[in-house]
Amino acid sequence: MPSILVIDDKDTMRQMLYKTLESEGYEVETARDGEGGLEKAKERKYDLVLADLKLPKMDGLQVLSSLKEVDPEVAVIMMTAYGTIEAAVEAMKQGAFDFLTKPFDTDHLSFLVKRALENRRLLAENILLREELSHNLAYAQIIGKCEKMKDVSGLIQKVAPSDTTALLLGESGTGKELFARAIHSLSARKKAPYVAINCAAIPRELLENELFGSEKGAYTGAVARKMGKFEIAEEGTIFLDEVGDLDIALQAKLLRVLQDRTFERLGGTKTISVNVRLIAASNTDLKKAIEKKQFREDLYYRLSVFPITIPPLRERREDIPDLAEFFVRKYCADMKKRKKTVSKEALVLLDKYHWPGNVRELENTIERAIILCEGKRILPEHLAIRIPTANEIRLREGAGLKEVGQYAQAEAERALIVRILNQVRGNKRKASQALKIDYTTLFEKIKRYAIDA
Repeated sequence: MPSILVIDDKDTMRQMLYKTLESEGYEVETARDGEGGLEKAKERKYDLVLADLKLPKMDGLQVLSSLKEVDPEVAVIMMTAYGTIEAAVEAMKQGAFDFLTKPFDTDHLSFLVKRALENRRLLAENILLREELSHNLAYAQIIGKCEKMKDVSGLIQKVAPSDTTALLLGESGTGKELFARAIHSLSARKKAPYVAINCAAIPRELLENELFGSEKGAYTGAVARKMGKFEIAEEGTIFLDEVGDLDIALQAKLLRVLQDRTFERLGGTKTISVNVRLIAASNTDLKKAIEKKQFREDLYYRLSVFPITIPPLRERREDIPDLAEFFVRKYCADMKKRKKTVSKEALVLLDKYHWPGNVRELENTIERAIILCEGKRILPEHLAIRIPTANEIRLREGAGLKEVGQYAQAEAERALIVRILNQVRGNKRKASQALKIDYTTLFEKIKRYAIDA
């Protein structure tokens, strides 16, 4: 049942409105002045307020403004016996739904009340839809059904509503910025700016200017004041990617922002206060950087209030088919190509590959395959990847130590599993005990390494 508050200093008018609206099935309460009406509005929410423009102590426009502060979504209809265009325009400017001139007939009142309540209902539905859409968009590109990804998604949803500083850890290409955007989209700051900056992509002498801004004349070529990313992100979220690459001097300035929410522009003396939520990310081991005196320990503890580790793609291989399908749909749409599917043979190859570039490498691989594939099915030859031997990796020009190590580890795991399975004559339960891993993990590795058990 919709609730309506009537504010009018005339007893006869107040009683008439009460009886008329109650007879139409509304829950009605009344107040004889603006102060009394505001007290009632603070105690409970009303769907609609009917307020007289001329009231004792507070006039109707003051009441309207105060009502909107208490509940920005409340519908307000102003009433007056002194109807003028100026009063109507001012009331509408301050957020009144409509304007009613006394005397009025009850049919017109009823029509206006129904229209105002319908408008409020639509606004409420729109807000819910926006929230649902925001939630869906935040997770639309976060694909993962493995346990590790479920854990990460759970942590994202827990930390998002707060203003806690989050630190996203993981290898390059795992999608840390995607998770940072999800945290922002699910937070109360979602309508404010989201500003991302890659600390590794900007030289140190320019990065301070980008983050904190500069005053006119701060350096050669500074012909005007420049706002930094922290000012631009006011009331929103700033995402600092590769924070481990920050210069020590900038680390001290960032620490001050986290502690006091203040900083000075480059070349300035005025202290600037900011209200932003900080999310940081790093693909390097910050604890080792602390040991090498390359990263401040006090800053690390400020950043890592809520650390979240994003798993590499090789540790979530069961997500590869879904990720591949997502990227196929995305690039087919972007390139205006007909729908394609990934063949079973191509999926086997995707599953066996070690993915040193993680999800970003998978995305690039699928994008290239869409360009090459002229038929309906993406085949292994479209993927431009192959499973190299250990010797090929070692001899290949430009192969990195990390890539060699990953493949060598996989080869060593496969060899050990094969040896143990031979010793226990294929008994997977005994093999899992000997390898000190659970049965499910062993089964997954047997499948991944294509071992004939």
